[in-house]
Amino acid sequence: MAEGNRVVVYTGPGEVAVETIDYPKLEIPAEVADHFGIAKAAPHAAILKLVTTNICGSDQHMVRGRTTAPVGQSLGHEITGEVVAKGDDVLFVDEGDICSVPFNIACGRCRMCNEGHTGVCLNVNPARAGAAYGYVDMGGWIGGQAEYVMIPYADFNLLKFPDRDQALEKILDLTMLSDIFPTGYHGAYTAGVTTGSTVYVAGAGPVGLAAAHAAQLLGAAVVMVGDLNADRLKQAESFGCVGIDLSSGGELVDKIEQVVGEREVDAAVDAVGFEARGHGEGADEAPATVLNDAMTVTRAAGGIGIPGLYVTGDPGAVDDAAKEGTLGVRLGLGWAKSQHFTTGQCPVKRYNRKLMNMILHDKAQIAKAVNAQTISLDDAPRGYAEFDQGAATKYVIDPHGMVA
Repeated sequence: MAEGNRVVVYTGPGEVAVETIDYPKLEIPAEVADHFGIAKAAPHAAILKLVTTNICGSDQHMVRGRTTAPVGQSLGHEITGEVVAKGDDVLFVDEGDICSVPFNIACGRCRMCNEGHTGVCLNVNPARAGAAYGYVDMGGWIGGQAEYVMIPYADFNLLKFPDRDQALEKILDLTMLSDIFPTGYHGAYTAGVTTGSTVYVAGAGPVGLAAAHAAQLLGAAVVMVGDLNADRLKQAESFGCVGIDLSSGGELVDKIEQVVGEREVDAAVDAVGFEARGHGEGADEAPATVLNDAMTVTRAAGGIGIPGLYVTGDPGAVDDAAKEGTLGVRLGLGWAKSQHFTTGQCPVKRYNRKLMNMILHDKAQIAKAVNAQTISLDDAPRGYAEFDQGAATKYVIDPHGMVA
């Protein structure tokens, strides 16, 4: 057993570092145990040796200082690993198994879990429904941009890959199952994307690209992806999407009309979230922009999926209202058009097994769609910096050199 555990931590606005903490134990955080009156010892847990762990745009919100994350917050919720230890109550995964870990931490026992809403489990976070690894206000669980991580309720949470060699061969695709592939799929699916749909995805970051690829898998006739970043638009175009350049100004409905012959789409996905900007080169931050765009360009009775992150505490927001998550959203427009909206964390377990099958049978190429690139754990600060500058890349951390 290793003596310590190296993990990426937030050290201040714009800065992360790799630090050594204690090797994980089969224990849940004290704040969770004390709040719910349950044992700290976790015979239901497993310890994983990280095979891959990814940098996420949600992590960047913390690192930019746009949340209430404290200095020292451990990072990382996109986890794929090999089981190296397990508690006595873990029955159906074994040491040596390679597994995907949903970023949602779920007990598998509460009403929400039993109804399939694993993103809002009631027993894993004293602050609110729902928890995640390495994230502020999400239960105090240690992050997975690390060498090792503890996974509670392992039989429920772990998705075991059926064949180890096949998993390692396809690991750059399978690593996306922990978050962005199900999250992007959730955005497209809940927006109602189906055979022949016309779709607009706001944001060509990794989640937006995953949503665009998911829309293609769901049968969309055309997928348009809007962004201010030329490199990210090129990445969207590389797998058959139509890039919509928002840096040039002009009305979004006009740009959509040039592609599909009408000014509306069947479905839209907000893959940007609360740090949205207006249109045009050098546009200022305007956090309700994407939500209002989505309602404007989506047809009557159409759907809008909102996997983009919105928060209740943003110290760097443009005004006092936005600092508490109160935005100038034109809800009346969406109401008048009888649109439906789906928000919140993706319940990863709802989708990850089927998306795994799509990868294993060569029906999905998500690593190619998001331009996955491998870096070492020590290179994590560089990955964060380049991602923050708009790199059209999904950074996959390989802590133990297990990626071919």
